[in-house]
Amino acid sequence: MTTRLNPYLNFQNTAKDAMEFYQTVFGGTLALSTFGDYQATEDPAEKDKIMHGMLTGDNDVILMGADVPSYLEFSPNSSVSLSGDEEAVLRGWWDKLADGATIAEPLTQAPWGDTFGMLTDKFDVPWLVNIEGAPQG
Repeated sequence: MTTRLNPYLNFQNTAKDAMEFYQTVFGGTLALSTFGDYQATEDPAEKDKIMHGMLTGDNDVILMGADVPSYLEFSPNSSVSLSGDEEAVLRGWWDKLADGATIAEPLTQAPWGDTFGMLTDKFDVPWLVNIEGAPQG
């Protein structure tokens, strides 16, 4: 049996575009279900909105997301953190996420010895990227 902890992102009418964008970043398989697929809305304007999206990306990345229906209050997302020691993979993700993003902290060497950066992507999702440096001895 497997247990996972993975982010579930909230969007306001952009979940489909966002999840398709994340598939270009992380690869893998994307499954999208609309509110209309499950007759989960009586509002015709929301039938094509995403009720549940799941990206099963490469490198064991799992990312979920959905459009928040109009009858619920939208709350902004917390930061999503990507970290590890596979520099090429993490830099590649950073470069793709940076397309149209606001860079809060460029991906550079941090005081703790790792390479670190912060950005908010074009769908207003904040991301942190930390590439582990050589162990300090």
